[in-house]
Amino acid sequence: MLARVVFSAGYLTEMPTLTTLTFDNSYARLHPRLYEVVDPTPLPGTARLVAFSPPAAALIDLDADAGSAPEFLAAMTNAWRIPGSEPIATLYAGHQFGVWVPQLGDGRAVLLGEVRNQRGEAWELQLKGAGQTRYSRGGDGRSVLRSAIREFLASEALAGLGIPTTRALAVAATNDPVPRETIETAATLLRLAPTHVRFGTFQALAARGALERVRELADYVIARHYPEAATEPEPYAAFLDAVVERTATLVADWMAVGFTHGVLNTDNMSIVGVTLDYGPYGFIDEFDPSFTPNHSDPDGRYAYDRQPAIGIWNLLRFAESLLSLVPAERANASLERYAPAFEAKYGGAMRAKLGLATSRSEDGALIGDLLELLAANRVDYTRFFRALATVAGGDRIAAPALESLVGDRAALDAWVARYGKRLESEERGDEARRAAMSRVNPKYVLRNYLAQEAIDRAREGEFDEIERLRSVLADPFAEHPEHERYAGPAPAWARDLVVSCSS
Repeated sequence: MLARVVFSAGYLTEMPTLTTLTFDNSYARLHPRLYEVVDPTPLPGTARLVAFSPPAAALIDLDADAGSAPEFLAAMTNAWRIPGSEPIATLYAGHQFGVWVPQLGDGRAVLLGEVRNQRGEAWELQLKGAGQTRYSRGGDGRSVLRSAIREFLASEALAGLGIPTTRALAVAATNDPVPRETIETAATLLRLAPTHVRFGTFQALAARGALERVRELADYVIARHYPEAATEPEPYAAFLDAVVERTATLVADWMAVGFTHGVLNTDNMSIVGVTLDYGPYGFIDEFDPSFTPNHSDPDGRYAYDRQPAIGIWNLLRFAESLLSLVPAERANASLERYAPAFEAKYGGAMRAKLGLATSRSEDGALIGDLLELLAANRVDYTRFFRALATVAGGDRIAAPALESLVGDRAALDAWVARYGKRLESEERGDEARRAAMSRVNPKYVLRNYLAQEAIDRAREGEFDEIERLRSVLADPFAEHPEHERYAGPAPAWARDLVVSCSS
């Protein structure tokens, strides 16, 4: 395929294709103990391109129609290697549901390499479902269509919400059968990330006593992702500080939009604070602080309201892996940054959702009491905050848009009276406040039933629903009147949906 030429800033610019991407592959220059060189296994059967994200493609300067090139589908199914790529499977370990597992690694994913775009940004390309590796632990190394679609939609949805995340470039599938809880069909997902290094990458090396490799990996991550730490008197401690703070703000982002990751094992925690490894995730429909989308988690270890505590637990495990570089006392000082960073980000996000431009001492109680009200009445979280803009300063009773969502009218009116009085203390007017609230309270989130509908249609060979959802979720704060259905409450049958770690 010929490279496309476009006008940019008054001169001609050549748009890269897969054949002309500029690879760096810096991770493959690290010690071989950190990875296995592997040849991805071709995906058998007749392949089809299921989904493609133009915004993700733009991150590596690919054109919006790059997915239509024959070599693109060939690369997705491992029938053709992208020039310049050096496929490897990376080593990591981790605590899974609190239990130490000494070796995990890329058992079904292959890091193709690192691409640098025209802005100088580096993005790793990883292909999930690429076949068996040394780390497959007896598995088949395949992804299935269901899980590939779920990750594609979720990562692009979180990106639309402004939450740090890996990005999904494309999904391809064949009819090759893959046994899971039932027989499913094979798929691959090509995703992008600044790095796929995890807490568990450091844990694996530290547990093996490979302390030189721990230092090598820390130096690598600092140089590429935390250069400001390199200039500090204690660079490794500064690195830990930054990871703690990024993780705290990421968890706060999830909590504010009602997102539950579902499986926050240490091997699913990104070293750069992006959402990583989408499986049994879920956005809350009817607000329940103990919401657990993962039916593989009967004890609710990774429930919505436990995510902040799990964040610091996982950071403690990560800090332990750095004790050859950071003294314990200094590491504890780093961990103490977590709570203030989380509280600042979450408090700021919730005040913004309420349209409060200023901070007052009573805001914590106002927010806490609202969440108790939503939980007691099982109120649709996303729809309530979107409708909250109907309240005006000085209001003492709820507007109809809120009344329809909350069963306890007296309790709602009592809270609205407090809220309306609080709004009177704000300097900006109702119109400006409502505009600001519409920019932080999404109208659309990826409800599990919407993802399931797209999966069901894809299983029948209809992929248009995936693109419709992706395009709406890319701008979830807009009205999209033609897609109003996506903003509605989950139907009754959605209560029976279950997802698991195989999702």
